[in-house]
Amino acid sequence: MNPAVPRPLRVVVYGPESTGKSTLAERLAARFAAPWSPEYVRDYWDTHGGIITSADLDAIARGQRATEDAARARAKEGGARVAFHDTDLLTCTIWDDLLFPGACPDWLRGEAVTRARATDLFLFCDTDLPWVPDPQRCFPDEADREMCRKVFLDKLESTGARWTRIHGADAEREALAVAAVELLLNRCSSR
Repeated sequence: MNPAVPRPLRVVVYGPESTGKSTLAERLAARFAAPWSPEYVRDYWDTHGGIITSADLDAIARGQRATEDAARARAKEGGARVAFHDTDLLTCTIWDDLLFPGACPDWLRGEAVTRARATDLFLFCDTDLPWVPDPQRCFPDEADREMCRKVFLDKLESTGARWTRIHGADAEREALAVAAVELLLNRCSSR
């Protein structure tokens, strides 16, 4: 790594399922010529035949952390000012608690909060997009989507992390996210 390059900013695209996070993270990475890390559990699901148990939670969290760290390393090596992450460890704790109550690895909770507080910006993708079925998704009805929205927001707010709400149709979502990232980059350039 080049020590003269400043620390790349960390932007997490965050929120409940079926809110456009993956698409947005990839588009932001392209727009800002920056690396991004995909949501690790998607590949894990595929390589494990769609079966995940509580015994897998540690490996999933470690894989998520590794993909985030690799994206930040690529950003630093390539001189990018930012790295984008499709979800994060905070998200892992939420899904662990929703799907496997009491099974979240002990180390994960503390590290998730530490990383959340060190994140430069969370882009909270709201649940106002239509539900898109996917074998990895669990909560299609409105009441469950609202429950997930509340859980994700409560978890985010409890960390004291900086965040902005991303909402509306695809083009509006992208425009809001781009504006938030540009503001962050401009603010950090003036320091």
